[in-house]
Amino acid sequence: MAHLLVVESWVGSMSRLLPRAIREGGHEFTFVTRDLHHYLRAAPADGPHPLLGARNIITAETNDPGTLLPHLERVHGVLGFDGVLSSCDYYLPTAARIAERLGLPGPGAEAVERACRKDLTRRSLAEAAVPGPRFAVCADPAEAAATALDIGYPLVVKPVDLCAGMLVRQVRDERELLDACRALTDFPVNARGQDRTPVFLLEELLTGPEVSVETVSFHGATHVVGVTDKSIGGAPAFIETGHMFPAALAPGDTGAATDTAVAAVKALGLDDVVCHTEIKLTPGGPRVVEVNPRPAGNRITELVRHVTGVDIAAAAVDVALGHTPDLVARPTGVHSAAIAFLLPDTSGTLTAIEGSAHVRDLPEVRELTLAAPGRTVRPAASNNEYLGHVMTVDTGGAGARALAEDLLSRLRPCYATSQELPA
Repeated sequence: MAHLLVVESWVGSMSRLLPRAIREGGHEFTFVTRDLHHYLRAAPADGPHPLLGARNIITAETNDPGTLLPHLERVHGVLGFDGVLSSCDYYLPTAARIAERLGLPGPGAEAVERACRKDLTRRSLAEAAVPGPRFAVCADPAEAAATALDIGYPLVVKPVDLCAGMLVRQVRDERELLDACRALTDFPVNARGQDRTPVFLLEELLTGPEVSVETVSFHGATHVVGVTDKSIGGAPAFIETGHMFPAALAPGDTGAATDTAVAAVKALGLDDVVCHTEIKLTPGGPRVVEVNPRPAGNRITELVRHVTGVDIAAAAVDVALGHTPDLVARPTGVHSAAIAFLLPDTSGTLTAIEGSAHVRDLPEVRELTLAAPGRTVRPAASNNEYLGHVMTVDTGGAGARALAEDLLSRLRPCYATSQELPA
């Protein structure tokens, strides 16, 4: 039995998948957070809270590595940790620094920092000739407006240090560019209370299908688990509306995507880590969108597990402990698995989601998760605003995506405006 230190987490699916993988591996974990109430506010309605499985819960200022690292070094002397990991993008560099400080397995902290900062990723990949969009990092809106003329409209404006598609926008002209820059300026602190880097990343707009390549790197080698396809909507935002594993691609496209992802992981210097690398299959070939040094979100790890039997969350635990992960695919009886997300398209208060009774009990449905009535909603602008999802499998072929999308179309959210709510 090993003892892991888990540094913060998301409150979504990985908050359950990671503790499950730790438990099923025969291990235990201590959880460290700056704000325990952040997790208690998101208590699951259909089971025990995942933090109930923690051996210890430590409250510490995880946003200040200068005080956190020596504090955890002292705690390590008492509790004895065998590995460190996090599922939250904002704390991946911190987890890597802790592992280095305590002499535990894990990726290099500088490599993780390069992967988590989109501007550093772009520069590192460009230096290594890994294909990506033309880009520029701008210090202020005036510089962005001048630089945009060189890149050409339409283009994409991004923060360098947010995730889940937050404040990523396609812009068609200078007015929309300045609006996007203003929105970033008005969001100086992220959801975890960390100051943001106040620069603007401008990128060439890439066209073509988008996929993600799921990899596990350890002992100097990167192993490809598979390729997931992605549906993107919500323009001018970039919202992930669904995924299917494996991606229905021609063998040549699959090989080109995986080769590009492996090259990106190598260029960033990442090892002993699970990665989720997003790729655009443009008419000119694969281009890297971003490299995430952690397991995929949005339940993609579960899609992979349904099809291949490979548990990527368990692989993340093994790699964090310095163990060789089990990446051997085995027959599961499932040929494809897909997820489709329900998005709000209006403002108001959710009163019901009709149609679920006709979807929930179908044998092809592996998950149906829906928001409860009473939730205040607005038209979705990022991946943080889903109303739920349906996950399906196809035991005969690549039909899981079509089935998931069909079933999602049967779900009908109902809303009340402020004028319609009871006094």
